[in-house]
Amino acid sequence: MRKLNRSLAPMIIAATLAFSISPLIASAQVSGNDRGIAFGMADTIKDTIKKNYYDQTFHGVDIDFVFEQAKERLKAAETRDSLMVTLASAVMAFDDSHTTFIPPSRAATIEYGWQVGMVGDDCFITHVKPGSDAETKGLKPGDKLLAIDNFKPTRKNLWQMYYRYYAIAPAAKVNMVIQSPGDSQQRTVAVQTKINKTGNLVSLQTFYDRGVVKKGWFDSKKLNEFAEFGDQLLVWKMHTFENTDQSIDFAMSKANKFKTLVIDLRGNGGGYVDALKRLVGHVFDKEIKICDQKMRKTTKPQIAKSLGNTFNGQILVLIDHDSASASELFARVMQLESRGKVLGDKSAGAVMESEFFDLQSGFGQDLFYGASVTIADLIMADGKSLEKVGVTPDETVLPIGKDLAENRDPVLSYAAKLAGVELSPEKAGALFPYEWPKQ
Repeated sequence: MRKLNRSLAPMIIAATLAFSISPLIASAQVSGNDRGIAFGMADTIKDTIKKNYYDQTFHGVDIDFVFEQAKERLKAAETRDSLMVTLASAVMAFDDSHTTFIPPSRAATIEYGWQVGMVGDDCFITHVKPGSDAETKGLKPGDKLLAIDNFKPTRKNLWQMYYRYYAIAPAAKVNMVIQSPGDSQQRTVAVQTKINKTGNLVSLQTFYDRGVVKKGWFDSKKLNEFAEFGDQLLVWKMHTFENTDQSIDFAMSKANKFKTLVIDLRGNGGGYVDALKRLVGHVFDKEIKICDQKMRKTTKPQIAKSLGNTFNGQILVLIDHDSASASELFARVMQLESRGKVLGDKSAGAVMESEFFDLQSGFGQDLFYGASVTIADLIMADGKSLEKVGVTPDETVLPIGKDLAENRDPVLSYAAKLAGVELSPEKAGALFPYEWPKQ
C-alpha cells in the first residue's frame, strides 16, 4: 500500500549533520572494504532518487554534484558512522521530509530512557522510563530541554536530532542542558544509554515505519484506543493511519452512538492512503477531494467517496507537532470543508507521499540498507501544499511544563468541555497512559 508516513528525514539543507557525532556506539575504524561499500551505496542511492523522485528538476539541486561531493567526504571519513553521516547528509540536500537514507541496521536496540517533544516553540522532556539512567539522574517530564550535546532543538530541526541518535549514529552517552518548571537555573545532566544486543539485525522496514519518527512506539495491539462518556462523547486515540478498513469501520460504528467525536491525532505520524480515504468517507455524505497527487509526470486527484451511514455529529480533531502526513491531510480537509474544529498545536508540516526501497550492497556479503523517496507532492483544495507549513489549529491549546510534569492533558480536557463533558486535565491525562516499547 502507498504510505503517507513522516519519514526519518529532518527538514534541513546541510552538507553535514549540524551537530557533533561523538561519542558514538561501535564507531569502528574504516577499512578499505567499508569505504568501497559506501561508494557503492552512494551510487545506488543517487540512482534510486534519480529514477523515482517526483520532481525531475530535484528542486534545483544538482544531484550529480551533491553525490560527487559526498564521495570526496567519504574518502576522508575515519569511522563507519562518519560514512553513514556523509550518505545521510547528501540525501538531506533535497530538503524533503520524505526523502531519506536509511542505514544498515545494527544488531542492537538503543534505549535512551527519555522522550522529548515540541510544545509551541519549546522542547520538553515528555517521558522518562522508570529504572533508566535518565530517571536516576533526576530527569523528569516537564523539564525543558535547552540543548543536547551542544545541539539546540527547535520545531524545524528536532527530527534531525532523532535521526542522528536513533538512525545514523547512536550515542553511548548524551549531555542534556535542562531547566525544570519553576526553576530559573539550568543544569547539565549526563545520561547513559542502554544498549541491548539482540544478535539479530532489526529489519529496515520496521525501522522505517516505527523507528525515529514514532516517539510513542505504539504497541501493535493498540493502534486505536477509546474512551466513552455517556452518549455525549467518544474519544478516539488514533495512534496511526496504518489501520485496516475494518478497524476504521469499527471505530466509526462506535462513533455513531455519540453526539461528539474527538479524534486525537497527537503523535500520529501518518500511514496508509486507503485508511485516510476510509476515514474521510465516514464523516462526509458526499464525495470529497482530499488533495491533488502531483507526481513526476501526472497529477491525479485523491478522492474519498462517502460510505453511507455518515457520522453527523460534532467532530473535534486534536493535533500537535508530531502529527504528520496523513494526520495533517485529514485535519486540513476538516478545516477546508468546515466539517470540524482542529485544536492543539501546529502540526509537523511533513506532507508528501513516499515509497520505501530496499537496497543492498557488498563484496561477497550483502549489506542491506534503504531509501525513502518522495514520489508525489500533495496539493490541498485551496491550491497549497502543507509541506514545511503544517496545519494551524482553529484554536491553539498547549500544555505547559507543569502539565507535563503532573501528567495533565489540558488539550483533551478543553475538547471535552466543548462537547459538554466535564473532564479535568488530570483525568484526561490518565485516559491513555504512555507505555514504553518492549526491548
